[in-house]
Amino acid sequence: MNSKNPQAADLIIYCKWVIPIVPSGAVLEDHAVAIKDKKIIAICSHAEAQSSLAAKQVVKLPQHVLIPGLVNAHGHSAMSLFRGVADDMSLKHWLEDHIWPLEGKLVDREFVHQGASLAIAEMIRSGTTCFADMYFFPDEVARAALDAQIRVQLASPILDFPTVWAQDADEYILKATQLHDDFRSSELIYTAFGPHAPYTVSDAPLQKISMLAEELDIPIHMHVHETAQEVADAVAADGRRPLQRLKDLGLVSPRLLCVHATQLSDPEMNLLVEMGASVIHCPESNLKLASGFCEVAKLVKKSVNVALGTDGAASNNDLDMFSEMRTAALVAKAVASSASALPAQQVLQMATLNGAKALGIEQLIGSLEVGKYADLVAVNLEQLNTLPYHNPLSHLVYAAQASQVSHVWCAGVPILEAGKLTTLDEGLLFSTARHWHDKIVATGI
Repeated sequence: MNSKNPQAADLIIYCKWVIPIVPSGAVLEDHAVAIKDKKIIAICSHAEAQSSLAAKQVVKLPQHVLIPGLVNAHGHSAMSLFRGVADDMSLKHWLEDHIWPLEGKLVDREFVHQGASLAIAEMIRSGTTCFADMYFFPDEVARAALDAQIRVQLASPILDFPTVWAQDADEYILKATQLHDDFRSSELIYTAFGPHAPYTVSDAPLQKISMLAEELDIPIHMHVHETAQEVADAVAADGRRPLQRLKDLGLVSPRLLCVHATQLSDPEMNLLVEMGASVIHCPESNLKLASGFCEVAKLVKKSVNVALGTDGAASNNDLDMFSEMRTAALVAKAVASSASALPAQQVLQMATLNGAKALGIEQLIGSLEVGKYADLVAVNLEQLNTLPYHNPLSHLVYAAQASQVSHVWCAGVPILEAGKLTTLDEGLLFSTARHWHDKIVATGI
């Protein structure tokens, strides 16, 4: 590249800092990122960009840090409409006495589409460009994501019992494979099998899922060892802990995403290392439901891939990955009894590249590298809570707030500009949220 023959770009973003995630810990000062045809084509100094690149559009963000889009690796987006309806109670009470009855009365295509749209708006505003979702009517979540131009992996739910989405495990599995066929060529929509949990899916469907996941080359996204009660009940039922049963059925592999994983023994951690499975850590939901503590520092030390998720807004109660990063870092230190456990760089990697790896799309997103999709987030550090600029990377985890996210691009498409949503109607989101509030109150649950 040179000034006589500059490389053509669609967009160049000039920032004070670029944190690419790869190489680990790098903080590039006075750097720019160039984008063409949805992908990153250059990461270089301001001077080099000015001398060797020519762009149709230039964005200058002199007080900002540019990072990869955050990957929220586990959630139930439509459940944002249940935010605050059943707080301060155990997981069993929360699910069986409130959430499941509400779902039985209210969940339909409209509920899922409008709830997912509300969640997506919240995620975009807080820097998320890719999320994994496990909920009914996943095709409606896909429609909402396409409207918003955000990336999603749909973990199509699978259960033994009937719901509004399917009548039995075979129908859930059939719908999951159909969903995969419908979106296999999409650049924004990915699919996975989403068996809810070991205690809600029996052996035969799990074996079928294992075989189909291998055949279709897609992940298996599952709540695993979420609570001590889950493990105790499994041992009482057949003498095996849930993860051992999953291993016996052939599910423990690089495809398996173990969500929550608050109850892992050392041998079970070693099994995850050996088989290459990932853990999706949801610290705020685990804390709120008193589900237990995931020993993240120990998992990371053993080289288990640990990603970060918010869970749904009905049990968090927000979808803010900046808050999730800070909570993950602080709780990990307390659990490990070590202030050096899970430093800021590791937490930021959990929220970006590790999430992409868990979803099986780390070759496409998760870090700022030439050839990857331009999923980018700009955070304005010129705020009282992030001054002075001693350590921009540390500030992102320990000090920054989601409200400091100013710009978000997904595959080079601006979906947040100067704090304003560009692909969603904010007024419509407010009105639909009020509509569902009234319907939920009317149930009396």
